[in-house]
Amino acid sequence: MAAGPNLAVVAHAADDLRVEEVPEPQPGPGEAVVSVAYGGICGSDLHYWTHGAAGLSILREPMVLGHEMSGTVLVAAADGTGPALGTPVTVHPATHDSYLGSAALLPHTPGVFARRVALPAAMLRPLPDAVSLRSAALCEPAAVAWHGLARAGDVRDRRVLVIGCGPIGALSVAAARTHGAAEVVAVDLHDLPRRIATDLGATSTLAADDPRLTEVGLDVDVALECSGSRPGLASAIRATRRGGRVVMVGLQPAGEQPTLLAQAITRELELVGSFRFRDEIDDVVAALGSGLALDAAITHEVDVTDTAGVLDAFGTARNASVSGKVLLRF
Repeated sequence: MAAGPNLAVVAHAADDLRVEEVPEPQPGPGEAVVSVAYGGICGSDLHYWTHGAAGLSILREPMVLGHEMSGTVLVAAADGTGPALGTPVTVHPATHDSYLGSAALLPHTPGVFARRVALPAAMLRPLPDAVSLRSAALCEPAAVAWHGLARAGDVRDRRVLVIGCGPIGALSVAAARTHGAAEVVAVDLHDLPRRIATDLGATSTLAADDPRLTEVGLDVDVALECSGSRPGLASAIRATRRGGRVVMVGLQPAGEQPTLLAQAITRELELVGSFRFRDEIDDVVAALGSGLALDAAITHEVDVTDTAGVLDAFGTARNASVSGKVLLRF
């Protein structure tokens, strides 16, 4: 094993986040040990920190957070499956019934915010030589964006609207451009996310309170609603042309939600949901290997040995006006 304590970021309860030493991983059958390089803070990590729950998944015991990561194989799986020793990897975080860093089950499924973790070798995705470990930490959120775009259908030569340019929205801009969209209009409340979206390929940007979003008239072919807000969904419906498609990528609040259904019906819109991803992470890895640049989405990076800095990093990631993707360096 590598030298140094196995530091991890552990959620104990709401408002109780700690950087602490955890036991060294003991790989089971078909598992490899990965030396984690980077982990990206996601919305679900923030929910476990602030609320002690992410949706219906409630913390009932301390849990290592994180499901976005890159690293290097430190111990290959003993059965010979999966990547060899020394292979740089990212991870597909879905298990058969849960997700890494999820409290859906008891015992909870530990995440990857630790210096060394044991993971099923089948979850690991080797990285092309040209892909840095820093860039590879974006593979999981980019796969969410790629899946949302897959739900949108063929966007080649189409006009695409992306509402909400946090990390998923910004990466959705990149996905749309990568897949041949002729125009991508990016919408956000704040200046920084709009600038990031421009860096990732948006052809124009709008403030979320722009009058053009409160009237029917933008006439985009596809709208990707990534804010998870009722106003964002209303704007997406108004902005999409007759017969177009609205993809709901952002998770709306639980329970019944009012929306512009009459307008969606009379203009024959398709409203479709998008949740996580299937195998799109493989497409993202391949695209990065072919030169796709996504690093503009990264705005902050902090080392796990800086305990105060890690706690500050979670606060920074929560503030969409000052951050894009916030990385932890292990």
